[in-house]
Amino acid sequence: MTGSAATGASPRPAQQRRIGTTTPRGRLRIYLGAAPGVGKTYAMLAEGQRRRSRGTDVVIGFIEPHGRRLTAAMADGLELVPRREVVYRGARLTEMDLDAVLARHPQVALIDELAHTNAPGCRNAKRWQDVEELLNRGVDVVTTLNIQHLESLNDVVRQITGITQHETLPDSVARRAEQVELVDMTPEALRRRMVHGNVYPPDRIEAALTHYFRPGNLAALRELALLWVADRVEECLQRYRAEHGIATGWETRERILVALSGGREGETLIRRAARIAERIQGAELLTVHVIPSGGLTLGSQPALAAQRVLAESLGGHYHQVVGDDVARAILQFAQAENATQIVLGASRTPWPMSALTGEGVGARVIRLSGPIDVHMVTHEHAAVAPGLRLPRAGRGRGARQYLAAVVLSVLLLSAVTLAGLQTRFTHSSVLLGYLLPVIVAALTGGLYPATATALAAALLADYWFMPPQHAMLLTRPDDIAALVLFVAVATILGWAIDTATRQTRRAVRASAEAAALSSLARAALGEPNLPAQVERIRRLFALDAVSLLGRESTSTSRRPWQVLASAGDRPPELPDEADTSVPAGQSLALAGRGRVLGDNDQRVLVACAAQLAACRDRQRLAAHVASADQQIAADRARTTMLLATERELQEPLTLVRDTLDRLATDDPLSVRQRQDRTAAGRAGLDRIAGVLTDLRHLAQANAGALDIHLRPVELDEVLSVALEDLGPGGRDIAVDAPEDMPDVIADANLLTRVITSLATDVLRRTPRPAQATLSVHVLPDGLAIDVTGDDRRPPAVDERHTRATPRTIGVDAVRSIPMDTARALTEAMGGTLRHHVAPGGALTVSLTLPTAATS
Repeated sequence: MTGSAATGASPRPAQQRRIGTTTPRGRLRIYLGAAPGVGKTYAMLAEGQRRRSRGTDVVIGFIEPHGRRLTAAMADGLELVPRREVVYRGARLTEMDLDAVLARHPQVALIDELAHTNAPGCRNAKRWQDVEELLNRGVDVVTTLNIQHLESLNDVVRQITGITQHETLPDSVARRAEQVELVDMTPEALRRRMVHGNVYPPDRIEAALTHYFRPGNLAALRELALLWVADRVEECLQRYRAEHGIATGWETRERILVALSGGREGETLIRRAARIAERIQGAELLTVHVIPSGGLTLGSQPALAAQRVLAESLGGHYHQVVGDDVARAILQFAQAENATQIVLGASRTPWPMSALTGEGVGARVIRLSGPIDVHMVTHEHAAVAPGLRLPRAGRGRGARQYLAAVVLSVLLLSAVTLAGLQTRFTHSSVLLGYLLPVIVAALTGGLYPATATALAAALLADYWFMPPQHAMLLTRPDDIAALVLFVAVATILGWAIDTATRQTRRAVRASAEAAALSSLARAALGEPNLPAQVERIRRLFALDAVSLLGRESTSTSRRPWQVLASAGDRPPELPDEADTSVPAGQSLALAGRGRVLGDNDQRVLVACAAQLAACRDRQRLAAHVASADQQIAADRARTTMLLATERELQEPLTLVRDTLDRLATDDPLSVRQRQDRTAAGRAGLDRIAGVLTDLRHLAQANAGALDIHLRPVELDEVLSVALEDLGPGGRDIAVDAPEDMPDVIADANLLTRVITSLATDVLRRTPRPAQATLSVHVLPDGLAIDVTGDDRRPPAVDERHTRATPRTIGVDAVRSIPMDTARALTEAMGGTLRHHVAPGGALTVSLTLPTAATS
């Protein structure tokens, strides 16, 4: 990716660059990361060095290396603008000197931590506002940002990490950047950097690894960053296509779209499309149902609900859109989603009926699809006529509907007249035939076309069929009565049909509104996801972009509204920028761009906004509950760990204290007595050091930050070293091992530590003169090491604190810190550790590891 400054140009004086009043806006480049420590600042400085080497005038406006030597070294040679000192409540704080950077007016300014909150007393409350001033003055800015600081993802990040980010950045600022580059690193690599001290100082490493930098947290944050960047790439692609008038889809990714009519064939189509998607790597499955805004028919809601569940179970997405023309609505949705293939079901209307009703939806989609491939799938319900479908009225009685009614009336009146003349029907039979065009006119255009058709039919009947023919004179009273009654009946019939059509339209509209709100409610009942909900609303109302805006009552920002969630291209950032805006609560608003919605749509949009407000409140409540639960669990774990540590350290501390007390007395001691007491105190200190080592290894193993080097290890050597580390206690263990033992796959140092910890713990539980036993067994798929003792003492564990503790602390009396450490290290090496207590009180710990021959 190339920088925004001109290459090969020499630095220009600031005065020369400020000449004129039409200075172009600077370009913003953001290095985005999933978490601290991935290398954003380093990448920013490397970009600055690259541009400086090419002759660009580059300065460092603000940098925060956090004590990282490599990052600080990358800044060598770059001009650094001195920071501004701000005094706040007696403390001296340093911030970027915006005025100094503006006065220096470089071509490129490197500014770290875009979401940073400035200290009180600065001109702007946020650093991104400082950056905006630089951009408006024509200075290019290269900056850094973590994904958790984006405002729209604040609630999601809080659910993942349990930490509320108070320094947030409006999404619109990041979306306006010309370039966003992802600085990516796997969670494992980032945790290794953390352990090696490349991110935080040593006193913060363990807390960070066990809280924010857990593997699950990092993986989730990384996924958020990747998805956000992918969405931005998709937005840029859509914008490019719109700017260049490219209406055809680009097959950057295969997207298979299934058009659902609400019929029984929907499940067949979804399964067929899912099989197509499975054969294409990275393909996406979409389903869409078009809700007619004023139609006479609507798909079965139970069938659509079942098809939605099926589509989502197969990894697809279900959407509903509103449209008068079903075929065009399908194609517009396909083009908006850049679909590459459309799956349609074969028509359920048999040939004679389809010949009369004209071109169907499938045929129109095929004719208008252009480069999009269309699959016509046969099914068991094909060619089954659901009944005659009369022409569907639009959203209201307009010129188009009236014209259609006139054309159909003329055609049908002519057909009935010709049929009557050919068959020589009586005028009474012909009047009955003339009811057909009246009915069609009422269905198509309403009451007025039906009345006009009835009058025209009466005139035709008088002229062609009633005596005297071709004279337009009625002489018989019964003919006059027949025509009057015909016009009256036809008018009443037209009124009834028009009323029924309007009622049906209202019912269809109400059903569509209920379906939309039900869809949003079902989605909200699951995992609250504001961006997904906003995307549903955008697609439901066929809008180009939708934003959920939030306003803080205490905000002093120049832009009081912040984008909490958005969907579509260039979402509105203020209610005034939107074509349609409705309130979603006291401090929320739902803004849409693309078209102005009618009153009915506005009413439904208000209900959708209320759903979003409830969803956001539910998100906040869930975040508070999750944070409270996490805090309770953490407090319980710490309490249990402290109790276990106290239990483990009580005995050696007592031993050391007694030794010091005896050495401090005035009683003369022989050299032998002094040596014995010194050895006892040293043993107690070694025991304390061992407990602290166990705690450190346990924390590293649980955090996944333990450096493990697996290789074939000779068990004889490990057992010899472990027994030697036990000191005099090693003589109390009887070893039973076969002569020919296969090598095990393990880390030699960790395995030695595990065996030493297990043996020490078992010996401590085994009262003299009973003897512990260490036996080795060769298994078909590995090697087992059993350490057996005799535990006849009551367990010294408070069950009130161990009943609900994490796995690493244990839930029964035989668990201890050495035991938990051994289990964690064993599992980290790919082995297993189990224990059981025999009815007689004997404790057996079984350690199983894979062997070199079976690994």
